[in-house]
Amino acid sequence: MSERKTDQLRQRRENLKELVAIGVNPYPSSFDQADTVSNLVNTYQSSDAATLDASPAHVRTAGRILVVRSFGKANFLVVSDGLARIQIYVREDSISQRDSSIFRLLDLGDLIGVEGRVFRTRTQELTIWAEKLSFLSKCLMPLPEKWHGLIDIETRYRQRYLDLIVNPDSRQVFEVRSQVLTAIRCFLNDRGYLEVETPMMQAMPGGAVARPFITHHNALDLTLYLRIAPELYLKRLVVGGVERVYEVNRSFRNEGISTQHNPEFTMLEFYEAYSDYESLMTLTESLLSEVAAAVLDGGSTTFRFGDHQVSFAAPYERIRLRDAVCAAATGRLGREVCDRDLRDQNAVSDIAVELGIEAVDGSGAGQITLDLFENLCEEELIQPTFVYDFPTEVSPLSKQRPDDPETVERFELYIGGMEIANAFSELNDPVEQRRRFENQLTAREGGDLEGHVMDEDYVRALEYGLPPTGGAGVGIDRLVMLLTNSASIRDVILFPLLRPIRDSQSASISGDASKKDS
Repeated sequence: MSERKTDQLRQRRENLKELVAIGVNPYPSSFDQADTVSNLVNTYQSSDAATLDASPAHVRTAGRILVVRSFGKANFLVVSDGLARIQIYVREDSISQRDSSIFRLLDLGDLIGVEGRVFRTRTQELTIWAEKLSFLSKCLMPLPEKWHGLIDIETRYRQRYLDLIVNPDSRQVFEVRSQVLTAIRCFLNDRGYLEVETPMMQAMPGGAVARPFITHHNALDLTLYLRIAPELYLKRLVVGGVERVYEVNRSFRNEGISTQHNPEFTMLEFYEAYSDYESLMTLTESLLSEVAAAVLDGGSTTFRFGDHQVSFAAPYERIRLRDAVCAAATGRLGREVCDRDLRDQNAVSDIAVELGIEAVDGSGAGQITLDLFENLCEEELIQPTFVYDFPTEVSPLSKQRPDDPETVERFELYIGGMEIANAFSELNDPVEQRRRFENQLTAREGGDLEGHVMDEDYVRALEYGLPPTGGAGVGIDRLVMLLTNSASIRDVILFPLLRPIRDSQSASISGDASKKDS
């Protein structure tokens, strides 16, 4: 810690002691706030000086001090409620001696209450002429310097509270996130969908191909898993007669961390009886265009993401997965690669080797084809694109095409080079579903830790009859990344998972474990 920062810390604690010495409670229980700073700014920003002087408005508000300027007996503060800022004029001959003492002990970051009248200064700055100050909370840590702000990315993620104090743009990102969720709920509710909640701790993980987090219930002596998806529970509800159902859910996958992946993430899943994947393409286009119009300025469906201008206006491009791979591989290899090549395990393995793409041991033609797509095509799909008709091998819960058993009725939506949605016509044949689960078990026994487990109760539910159903999942975090032009998923999650800092404080909590190499 620098000597300057040490001096600041010491001075702030001295100021705290002085406040207590003059009889000020530095941490009171409450404050009777009549108006927020934001409300005051919205109410009076269009009022000129003459109007404010003719009809003085007496206000009582509170906020965090971001600026302190002193000019003898005339002093100015700028306070914020996190959304807006307003200037406070503090003239020592207009407040009590006690309040003057409070003012002299203020530091940047302190929280104060202010009573006074609203006016405009000679420079037309909307200002409150302070008549009374109330001290509300001491900021013992210095804020980042005014001209530099909080620019260290990792500090912003670890100390999101500080990020929100000094970086208004961060607050805007999370406001957009909230608006996105509200718009999604309105869209689905208006179409007769029922919002539900399903278990986050499950006796067996299902609904996706992913590694789970494992926990333990002590009273029941039961191993449990944090859900990787709510899918199987939501389809049980469709079996039970809830024909349109959705959940905005937190899911957990024990996988790597990147700019597009966080182990804990938010997903929308929705299911509609008597629908299929083609119907869901149209519905998804409507959903995303309406969400964009609800959160973007002027009701626009066009926005900037990185170096690209992206449009959510329908219709979206559609391409079969194998066609996309054939075109990309043909361009890279300088010879034609066709659909037939991608269905033959030896042929597609050779193609992968030629392209330098390493397949996982035991992968069939379908998995290798998916690997090729992810390596050759995914990052190129900037405008909204439905990639559809996936290999059956990589889609254990999807319905096969009647004319092509090696292919399922499934699509993934790609935007900005990222997968945003995954959907399919749901497999509702219990015999075929059991066979798919058994194939996944074989893969698990061969070392595939992400293979789907056998869920006997889900198969039993299908035996009661699941109507033809279309189901989709939409990644909320990535959708917000797009709409806020955020480069990393951590920018749109308030408290992303980070590796703990190995310091003396964490050592005192976690003991010897904190000494291990991180």
